[in-house]
Formats: sequence, structure tokens, C-alpha cells
Amino acid sequence: MLNITTAKKGSTLTVCLEGKLDRNTYEMAGERINNEMVGVEKLVLDLEKLNYISSAGLRVIVDLRKRISNRENMVVKNVQQDVLDVFELTGLKKYLI
Repeated sequence: MLNITTAKKGSTLTVCLEGKLDRNTYEMAGERINNEMVGVEKLVLDLEKLNYISSAGLRVIVDLRKRISNRENMVVKNVQQDVLDVFELTGLKKYLI
């Protein structure tokens, strides 16, 4: 199960993910976040309550990173250790954080 909370302030979108971002939830997450991205220049992903991410979930985050042209305009924060370990194992930590 994945819960997504979004808040838009000006051209900044904050997305909070809670639960599991995996093969069962990645399509819904990608669609929901992409729909919210209209007019967004800065994206903040708050992963404080995301306790699991699979390779399918990683794809969603990498695709979001590709949409944001300037690296400084995407912030990934409050990453739980289990998710951070996956970022490190895949080599995505330096790309995302």
C-alpha cells in the first residue's frame, strides 16, 4: 500500500510518500505525480514514511529526476535507512541526494 500526499506552493511541488513503492504501486504513483507536475520547477520528495522501494519504484524516482532539468531543483529528503541502502546499492544516492 502506498499513500501519496502532495502540496503545491507556487512552482514547487512537495510529494510525501508513505508505505511501499513497488511493482504494485509504481504505476499509480508515477501517474499521480506526473499529473501534479504541470508548471512545476522544483520538486521535493519527502520519503520519511516510505519504508520500502523496489526497482520499479526506483524507476519512478529516476523518471522524475529526468523531468527536472536542474539537479538543484529536485530535493529528496528524510530518506529512511532501508530506502537509502537501496539508493546506495544501486549507485543512485549520488544522483538523487
